[in-house]
Amino acid sequence: MVKVSPEIILENEHFIVINKPPGLLSIPDREGKEASLKEILQQKYEQIFTVHRLDRETSGIIVFAKDAETHKFLSQAFEERTVEKYYVGLVAGTLPDKQKTIEAPITENTVKRGVMIIHKRGKPAITDYKVLEEFGKFSFVQFQIHTGRTHQIRVHMQYLGHPLVCDEIYGDGLPVKISSFKRNYKLSKNEEEERPILARTGLHAQRLRFTDMNGNQYDLEAEMPKDMRALLQQLRKNS
Repeated sequence: MVKVSPEIILENEHFIVINKPPGLLSIPDREGKEASLKEILQQKYEQIFTVHRLDRETSGIIVFAKDAETHKFLSQAFEERTVEKYYVGLVAGTLPDKQKTIEAPITENTVKRGVMIIHKRGKPAITDYKVLEEFGKFSFVQFQIHTGRTHQIRVHMQYLGHPLVCDEIYGDGLPVKISSFKRNYKLSKNEEEERPILARTGLHAQRLRFTDMNGNQYDLEAEMPKDMRALLQQLRKNS
């Protein structure tokens, strides 16, 4: 088992909120060969219940319950859309509308397992987005999702023609290198080839707002990981 010490944003006797690193599964996959955040937490706590999940490459805020009652309450809150979920991401190109609501139903592709598509037989899916910064080739966007469909933001942004950067399923999957936007970029002497600055889907679950069983309100944020922060810094410097 991989020894990862996940960054704890908040912990109490009923639930734990983690800033999930990119590249780590939220829960075990079918094969069960790779480490998952849930298994790492299970080593520390006797029981851990899955409330919701994030894609492997997506970083950010995720909640696990510590008891069955909390699990039921929080799962229902997510189901009933009383939890506010905000993400930030880097998308390809410049969006014509700086703020918009996307309503397009999502279902699984019947031919390609694990790939989601927009289709009228799908479940309702609603995403609000707001462009925060523009860099020509890329835009930094905030999303609020009102439904929790698999790959929702990724599918909706592909549908708009502005997929998330480095998205292998819904975009071109190409890693972002500084040379792609910095003029006259030169490799340093000890580098044989340029290393990508971001090589995974550029999406981060930034913020959750919810109320617990006892009526306590939470508004929690997870800091963006190093790769996305570094790319934003370079884009701000070079655009």
